[in-house]
Amino acid sequence: MPEVRRAVCPGSYDPPTVGHLDVITRAAALFAEVYVAILVNPRKEGLFAVEERVEMLTGITADLPGVRVESFRGLVVDYCRERGAQAMVKGLRGATDYDYELPMAHMNRHLSGVETLFLPGAPDQVYVSSSLVKEVARGGGDVTAFLPPSVHARLRERLA
Repeated sequence: MPEVRRAVCPGSYDPPTVGHLDVITRAAALFAEVYVAILVNPRKEGLFAVEERVEMLTGITADLPGVRVESFRGLVVDYCRERGAQAMVKGLRGATDYDYELPMAHMNRHLSGVETLFLPGAPDQVYVSSSLVKEVARGGGDVTAFLPPSVHARLRERLA
């Protein structure tokens, strides 16, 4: 019987954007099971609590078969090992992301044998980040195009 192919899409997802959803959707088309893994970082306070991010991501990925959303503490490679994942899938918006992610991919492979697959961001979304979305929204700008509707509603409510 062939081994089930599993991947992890790690991130902070504060808040999850349409770019995040694009990467998760594409990963779900490549792997039988995809774990969307939200890092719990006690040194970093997000706009949304980790539990809220789990709820938002669970809602926007509900129609994707094989996708599970969880939070985790510690090293992502340990999380991958615990889930039996063969790969991590990460979206890249450009060269800056690549320069940041490549050394981590090498280290993760060294530590665990887990491969990192990079998916280029959708051309119309490569400039979108959670940080930029929050900054624009705080300034009163329209970020509707960059967030799933349910996430946009929660962001508006949070910033009101």
